[in-house]
Amino acid sequence: MKIQKLIVPALSLSLLLPAAGAFAATPVTATPTVSTKAADLRAGLDYLLSEHFALAVVAMTKAYEGAPDAKEAYQALDQNALDMQPAIEAIYGKAGAAEFERIFRAHNKYTDNLVKATKMNNKAAIKKAEAQVQGFVDEFSKFLATATEGKLPQKAAAQALRMHEDQVQDVFEKYVAGDYNGAYMEYREGFETMFTVSKALSGAIVAQNPAKFNNGSVDTPAADLRSALNHLAAEHFALSVLQMQKQYNGKTKDSDALIKAEAANTAAFKKAITSIYGAEGGNQFEKIWVTNHIKAQSDYVTALKKGDKTSLQAVKDRITDFTKEFSTFLGTATANNLPASAAEKALMTHEKQVQSVIDQYASKQYAAAYKADREGFKTMFGIGEALGGAIVKQYPDKFKKAAAPAPAPAPAKPSNASMMTVWMKLNSKQLKVGDKTTMMDTMPVVKNGTTYIPLRYLAEGIGAKVKWNKSAGEVTVMAGKDTMKFWINKTAVDVNGKTQQLEATAMVNNDGRTLVPLRSITELLGWDVKWNKSTGAITLTKSM
Repeated sequence: MKIQKLIVPALSLSLLLPAAGAFAATPVTATPTVSTKAADLRAGLDYLLSEHFALAVVAMTKAYEGAPDAKEAYQALDQNALDMQPAIEAIYGKAGAAEFERIFRAHNKYTDNLVKATKMNNKAAIKKAEAQVQGFVDEFSKFLATATEGKLPQKAAAQALRMHEDQVQDVFEKYVAGDYNGAYMEYREGFETMFTVSKALSGAIVAQNPAKFNNGSVDTPAADLRSALNHLAAEHFALSVLQMQKQYNGKTKDSDALIKAEAANTAAFKKAITSIYGAEGGNQFEKIWVTNHIKAQSDYVTALKKGDKTSLQAVKDRITDFTKEFSTFLGTATANNLPASAAEKALMTHEKQVQSVIDQYASKQYAAAYKADREGFKTMFGIGEALGGAIVKQYPDKFKKAAAPAPAPAPAKPSNASMMTVWMKLNSKQLKVGDKTTMMDTMPVVKNGTTYIPLRYLAEGIGAKVKWNKSAGEVTVMAGKDTMKFWINKTAVDVNGKTQQLEATAMVNNDGRTLVPLRSITELLGWDVKWNKSTGAITLTKSM
């Protein structure tokens, strides 16, 4: 599950375009651009780290299934690690690159060991593999801190790496348990985390070597825009390829969960477009993007699987129509700062790469499929530079970074500064953690006089980690020093090794989400609960 993030968060998509006049009161820098040495470094790390996450998940799940392409998936993951070397060598020399390779490549093997141990249900081997992964976190965080001369502190690096490893393992565990919706929801969160990590790491490298990067910064509105668009485009590619493979293999539940994840990616993309070009632009984007693009890819698989050449050509024609229509949309929206002809060429390259992956996969040419997959994934990282560059050129005043104002006196620390608040409401999908609002995919309910809340979102709110053992119906919640185990349809609960009783049993709702009795769970973990009967609002507070 998502844990508290202690490094700089990624740019909110709703803030892609700063409000008019946001920087009018202070002097501004030179003409903004998405293409600087610092932004290029960040984008390069965005690409390599996010690809690592995507390939790690694929390699682990393929190996667990015993899929015929498992070997090639792992080879692609290993090659990703090797491809990081030139970037590291350019900054830290051959010795630094060699040490990086030794540590980073080894951790791919540790996750592979975890898969094998899980498949054999060998608890001792699982424990050993998990210890190896933790050893990697400790060793690599020390390497990063030393290499950056403390610009990226070891503690921050270790927290980020541990978060990454937890997210990879959570995706894998949910996948093994058959919780595909949960697995791909966690996949999207883990994928996003890699862009946060790359921002922190690239920022540390630039701060350490300012002259090499023309005294630039990775943390500019233009660089943020480039990274956010690259994130969305790359996630789209990764999910699309995986969904097409699952559909081709007849894995309906897995494929359906990926379709939901793709829809979430589309919604995020629409939100980004809307933040720049308004609701009308967002709606137009969605209509074009979905009809002859997302849906057409699924239809492509259906025709390919049937061997229906006529239908396959019809789908290809639809996709060609999409590239023309969408390129026209982009050219018009950006006032031709991104010419329609250039956009169409890039879109056709993308579509051909997607088709090449699934064509090679269907032909069992797995090495070629992963080569095409990696090429296609890399292509998506030109999107942010091209589209982001066009948007920045179109609205330069919106992306000028303000000059740093004189530091203001530090405000007095409020007495409740360490108080954490989580808010939910009956029959509402809205969740507030502190001042941040998100949407859940299910909601709190009252059943037989007991208020139930979604465990996953409670865990996110309080920074806990949840593990689910489907065969045993066992849920483990780890929150700080507290560990709680409980079982579906049982009132017994184990809190730090002591058995207690819940007021009601935990249950799984129609959405496939685990719901837990509010008061029992939160009070056992030391949270204060306030319940507003008239509004159905639930407020949890705890001094952290």
